[in-house]
Amino acid sequence: MRIAVFCGSNSGDSPAYADGAAALGRALAESGIVTVFGGTSKGLMKVVADAAVQAGGQVHGVLPQNLVDRGQQYAKLTVAEVVATRSLRKSRMAEISDGFIAMPGGVGTIEEMLEMWVDAQFDGHRKPIGLYDIAGFFETFLSFVDAMIARGFLPPQQKNMLIVDSDPRALIERMRTFTPVTISKWM
Repeated sequence: MRIAVFCGSNSGDSPAYADGAAALGRALAESGIVTVFGGTSKGLMKVVADAAVQAGGQVHGVLPQNLVDRGQQYAKLTVAEVVATRSLRKSRMAEISDGFIAMPGGVGTIEEMLEMWVDAQFDGHRKPIGLYDIAGFFETFLSFVDAMIARGFLPPQQKNMLIVDSDPRALIERMRTFTPVTISKWM
């Protein structure tokens, strides 16, 4: 199994984020799951990868050429894929992964997670989408999702397409046992 992890190339303002990233990397490796990630040596991406490698796991990095040119490729990649653009990186990660976990991060992280969610709504894939809610990071986002539902812009069932957990092992187990929600945006 391969899980794409979308997370920050920064570390955030609390050690809880790095601690959570390390816990996820270890949990993925110990579960025999290949960690697919953005392939860089920066921020939470590096922390997840370091923990996975230290726990004996495999890390598959997909990164754009411009980051390689800047010397930002993670040094211990099991598999390194270099693509032309960030957009191609995201599509390649989606193609090779069996599911997705979004961790705390910036707009790139949120954009990647949202694209996977939108794609699932449009019947593009039936893969699990997890939100690893370290230190309540996604609480505001989930409140916004509830506001979209309350105002009639999102069917309530589509929120059930997101698996939210603050424990990495529980999140992985819930993703393993995920039953796709059959809700087309156009039904």
